[in-house]
Amino acid sequence: MSEHATTPRGAERPGSAVPYALLGLLEEAPRHGYDLKREYDALFHHARPLKFGQIYATLGRLERDGLVALDQHEPGHGPDRKRYVITGDGVDDLTRWLQAPERPEPYLQSTLFTKIVLALLSDRSAEAFLDSQRAAHMLRMRELTALKQRGSLIDGLLADQALFHLEADLRWIDLTQARLDKLRAQVTGSIRP
Repeated sequence: MSEHATTPRGAERPGSAVPYALLGLLEEAPRHGYDLKREYDALFHHARPLKFGQIYATLGRLERDGLVALDQHEPGHGPDRKRYVITGDGVDDLTRWLQAPERPEPYLQSTLFTKIVLALLSDRSAEAFLDSQRAAHMLRMRELTALKQRGSLIDGLLADQALFHLEADLRWIDLTQARLDKLRAQVTGSIRP
């Protein structure tokens, strides 16, 4: 399997949510690259839109690593259309990623949001993930507070900046958890066949 629970072998860079988003969409149903792009853009339009080349390059790496497989080829005008399906290893890798809290750092909401949406789409517990993420944030805040107390003024100022970002993340986590039922209804209604 993966060498890191939070980075699939097919990821473009460590921490990238794109391969997992594709795995999550494929877990729901086999899809063509075009359909994956359309559904990704509909669900995660807040993020940078994906180019078709990125979709197919990511699918190629996921296929190479045994996380997705070709389901069928369909002839069309031009190249054959390939339909992909998630493998058992792909489901296992996705499950590990969805259950693992992210390292608390500034500007994390995009990855957190992706995990929450995919958990809701797959009927996994978004609540459990948010609880786990909250605990990881609290641990990091304790570490930063200790650094402030024993470090220099510079250490303290840098720790304060990180603490303020983590506090904002915690407020966002709480707000998101309070709105999960509404988000679940909106997300599951947006791409269901």
